[in-house]
Amino acid sequence: LTTAMEEASAAMEFERAAGFRDRIRAMSAVQAHQEINPQGLSEADVFAAWQEGGQTCIQVFFFRAGQNWGNRAYFPRADKSLTEEEILGPFLVQFYDNKPPPRLILLSHEVESMELIGEALSGRSRHRVEIAAPQRGEKYALVRHARSNARAALQRRLMESATHEKLLAALAERFGLKAPPQRIEVYDNSHIQGAHAIGAMIVCGSRGFEKAQYRKFNIRSASLSPGDDYGMLREVLTRRFRRLQEEAQEDAWKRPDLLLIDGGAGQLSAAQETLETLGVRDVPLAAISKGPQRNAGREQFHLPGQPVRSLEPRDPVLYFLQRLRDEAHRFAIGAHRDRRSRAAVASPLDELPGIGPKRKRALLNHFGSARAVSRAGMQDLE
Repeated sequence: LTTAMEEASAAMEFERAAGFRDRIRAMSAVQAHQEINPQGLSEADVFAAWQEGGQTCIQVFFFRAGQNWGNRAYFPRADKSLTEEEILGPFLVQFYDNKPPPRLILLSHEVESMELIGEALSGRSRHRVEIAAPQRGEKYALVRHARSNARAALQRRLMESATHEKLLAALAERFGLKAPPQRIEVYDNSHIQGAHAIGAMIVCGSRGFEKAQYRKFNIRSASLSPGDDYGMLREVLTRRFRRLQEEAQEDAWKRPDLLLIDGGAGQLSAAQETLETLGVRDVPLAAISKGPQRNAGREQFHLPGQPVRSLEPRDPVLYFLQRLRDEAHRFAIGAHRDRRSRAAVASPLDELPGIGPKRKRALLNHFGSARAVSRAGMQDLE
């Protein structure tokens, strides 16, 4: 399956490659649960590190009540010169920063200050935490199996990264960019007849979606007419690119290599005008709109100064751009629902200075409603 995935990826048959990848993941998950069920281990976490291609994967298995409760792969970002041991130690400390440790932690490598870390975790958890790097026996077999999983997970990630790099290169060719984009920002709006309007920005980097850098913008302008998508886009881009001028060194606000707008020629024009007003003239722009009869697969692409174009229905770049658009749409709708839900339970008391959650709860419990609070006299409130 791995060979078939690599061959499909090399041929840029990305849907077929993704199918093989998903089958490998499913088989790995089943195999992990079948093979790791130790008899003498009641409560433990197993950490195993693997390095390859300048990246590191740390696979963590969780055992509770003598059963394998599953596993997860982590890919910490670290200097390529660091060894597995040098990465695993700090990762371990950070991992338990917000969660209780088990009584036993097994590692694939001995890390610096292992005993001190164990003592620190023991002090926080009120039970003794033992950290060990076994060299033989059943516990060693657990660590070895976890390390094998770490290796497989990292190799899949490297393969997906190579596929992603090919897509970025192909996108640059289709859109006439100077180089494959390393940061793509995609924008979409969500609202219901202008109510609780949200602007959303998602980021796709050289390794895929950078979810930690997603941003949502509550539309603030009172001068916008309900449903003014162009005005909303202008506000979002203005606020975003002012951040570029003020906080350009922060990862979340770095200069993008491509802006992709969900919309057509009108949205593209609004984005162009906004960037020109802000003096931003070197960021490539494109807009993606549904094609005739709004059929998926017949999307049209709008680029400044160029005629409207479409991509071949089976072009991998088309699938890639659809995924970007759909992710922005998903994020925008989720953010809009959150804002609408918060508004549904909002109270006038929220806007009063000096009224915190505890005092608000006490007032509502005593008077029964925010309206009753507003009608209460000073003596009642005292």
